[in-house]
Amino acid sequence: MHPPRIREQALRLRAQGVPFGEICKVLAISRNTAGHWFYGDRARRRAELDAEPSRCPRCARPPRAPDDQAAYAYLLGLYLGDGHLVTKARVPVLRVFCADAWPGLIDECEIAMLAVIARKVQRVQKQGCIGVQAYSKHWPCLLPQHGPGHKHHRPILLADWQAPIMSRHAGQLLRGLFHSDGCRVTNRIKRGNKCYAYPRYNFSNESRDIMGLCQKSLDRLGVEWRMCRPNMLSVARREAVARLDEFVGPKW
Repeated sequence: MHPPRIREQALRLRAQGVPFGEICKVLAISRNTAGHWFYGDRARRRAELDAEPSRCPRCARPPRAPDDQAAYAYLLGLYLGDGHLVTKARVPVLRVFCADAWPGLIDECEIAMLAVIARKVQRVQKQGCIGVQAYSKHWPCLLPQHGPGHKHHRPILLADWQAPIMSRHAGQLLRGLFHSDGCRVTNRIKRGNKCYAYPRYNFSNESRDIMGLCQKSLDRLGVEWRMCRPNMLSVARREAVARLDEFVGPKW
């Protein structure tokens, strides 16, 4: 049985933000005893949790948009293209696969993950590509488009809180989409004895919903596009390519 002054001192240290384990060590009390003192009153514990700021903007009270919305829009574009969220692991892991040929893209993907919520980002070498991955229990909160199976086999719709972000940062969403499932190429045509070369953008995706997000974002920026095939979009007119270059540009 510990004297009341020990309990009062433990509660005071807790209120000051001293870590749980450190309190047990300093006061020479067991973790069970400390847990009973701190969390025995469920109502008080609930109030403490509600008062604590959450690293996850969607788990905050009240929920808020991600702090770096531009980075979030870019990361969402990467995820919708070449990303995969594993939720069956003990801690969910987001993986985005980037070709070895584009080291700058790999760096940008890592920077975006860190800006959104990741504490640490890993790079896993695969055949011909790098798996850029980060663990966080809050990825499902931030990427509500996740689900079982391939993306083109399930609806991909923006949540109410995501739509304004993608409207404000349509260029960053397109940057992520084209960096994952798109490209900027030089198109060459021959007419008679003359050869003409001009840049164009292509975006390919089997999901009609993801293709729709790409089309709407291009419309917001005033970029003219056309469908070459049901699963391929093209931006080829000189003015449209120049406009899209302001946000995307070639991979590197």
